[in-house]
Amino acid sequence: MGGTVAAVSSNGEYSFTKPNRASITLLAGLGVEGDVHAGVTVKHRFRMLKDPSQVNLRQVHLIHEELFEELRGAGFAVAAGELGENVTTRGIDLLGLPAGALLRIGDEAVVEVTGLRNPCAQIDAFQKGLLKAVVGRGPDGMADFKSGVMSVVVTGGVVRPGDSVEIELPDGPHRPLEIV
Repeated sequence: MGGTVAAVSSNGEYSFTKPNRASITLLAGLGVEGDVHAGVTVKHRFRMLKDPSQVNLRQVHLIHEELFEELRGAGFAVAAGELGENVTTRGIDLLGLPAGALLRIGDEAVVEVTGLRNPCAQIDAFQKGLLKAVVGRGPDGMADFKSGVMSVVVTGGVVRPGDSVEIELPDGPHRPLEIV
């Protein structure tokens, strides 16, 4: 059970989008080398204002490439890196993974899925109406977050487009993903 890396992206400055790269290096316990969100404690601006000592559960942001196809069908033009993700995957139901799932990426890197990404209002500044497109409503009326998952780096390594992604599910009862 797995998929592939479609693109990798990083940015050393706060910006909504992240440029695509030939490769990124994941650092254990920190995140993407040179990325503004790397660190032991939270680097997300809003979360830092609330409590800068929070553990960084958002070191690496992953989005499934299939979301971009869905958004194109709804009239949006979105490509890898433009929603601020570090790793764009193909062939993996990221949103269906349980908390604690391990993703083995390429030859060495391993990330642990910590939860869902909740997109902020900046997404509408990028393209008007996009927030509503990535936060739908489930049959129960609850918010359905589609904008990827967050993770922490367990084992570092270089990640490149075309790398394989293997999924290892946690033992015991699976916990559904919540916003982190």
